[in-house]
Amino acid sequence: MMSETIYLDHAATTPMHPEVIEVMYETMKKHFGNASSIHQLGRESRGIIEEARRTFAESIHARSQEIIITSGGTESDNIAILKSVEKLKGNHIITTAIEHPAVLEPLKYLSEQGYDITYLPVNEKGQVTLEQIKNAVRQETVLVSIMYGNNEIGSLMPIQEIGQYLKEVDPKIIFHTDAVQAYGTEDIDVKASEIDLLSVSAHKINGPKGIGFLYKSDNITLNPLIRGGEQEKNMRAGTENLPAIAGFKKAVELRKDNKEELKATNLYFKKLLLSKLKENHVDFSINGSIEGSLAHIISLHLTGVPSSKLLIHLDLANIAVSTGSACSAGTVGPSHVLTALHGEDDPAIGETLRISFGIGVKEEDIMKTVDKIKQAVVFLKNKKV
Repeated sequence: MMSETIYLDHAATTPMHPEVIEVMYETMKKHFGNASSIHQLGRESRGIIEEARRTFAESIHARSQEIIITSGGTESDNIAILKSVEKLKGNHIITTAIEHPAVLEPLKYLSEQGYDITYLPVNEKGQVTLEQIKNAVRQETVLVSIMYGNNEIGSLMPIQEIGQYLKEVDPKIIFHTDAVQAYGTEDIDVKASEIDLLSVSAHKINGPKGIGFLYKSDNITLNPLIRGGEQEKNMRAGTENLPAIAGFKKAVELRKDNKEELKATNLYFKKLLLSKLKENHVDFSINGSIEGSLAHIISLHLTGVPSSKLLIHLDLANIAVSTGSACSAGTVGPSHVLTALHGEDDPAIGETLRISFGIGVKEEDIMKTVDKIKQAVVFLKNKKV
């Protein structure tokens, strides 16, 4: 009989919380009315959606009318990037070299349409600085898109400093942040940080897949993504996914109640993992830095050990980790994040594991993982692969 998997890939996705599953089940069973219908069943469904919208808004210090419910982070990023520039004069966009593909691909499309994209390099901690933003902004700049926290190495960006600077230098520049990894972990205040657009996905906080939201400041006007009905303030036509919305709301409420405790636990596991690897004389270095990073993500360069082979050994031991972003895990190419951090052809690019913590992880899971990493490293180095 196969033993239970130790799941240490929470940055890729999280298991749904049992209470989220229960809420979704009850919603499917009891609330099937179309939220656009005016009868009682429809009004009940509408009430669930609007209650969820208020919960989402409160979690980032926004107003409920500033929340557009979407299918997740990728859609939110695409709306934010592709729709925000349509009504603006200027063709310059600033971003970082380590953004998620959900940001980089829309920007690539805009580049093909004639937009000039500045990709800021990151420092040894995997961060950009306010000074880089200041040097990059020019008269033609219309959009700045900087992720809140990186999904591969966990580095946090100086979002509040950037947002406040942009509003001072040119209020017309739109500031977007992909907060998919940071939401539910960091304290986010869109007003204090002068954020215009912010992307969130439910499945990173033990909610359902296929649901998220885009915060859109009342000061920003966007063209619709999907035309048809009047759902989501005419921004996104289509009958709402009520069970997923209700489940997302529950996930946000649960995360609010245990955010600080979970963050402290994840940081403890991160430090425990590193100390035990050192005790076991495993040769490694950290991609990025522990300071100024998300508590639940650690990226390790295990010197001289191909990550693809190490991943197989750990998988056979029922330990689930990754080599990088889940969105690029199926590709052959190197991680663009590690390439930006270390430069091309650096050994770390092919010798890195990403380990990420979350609900359900136990101390004994960390101890077993360290033991299996040590065994695999010794085996692979002895084989000289």
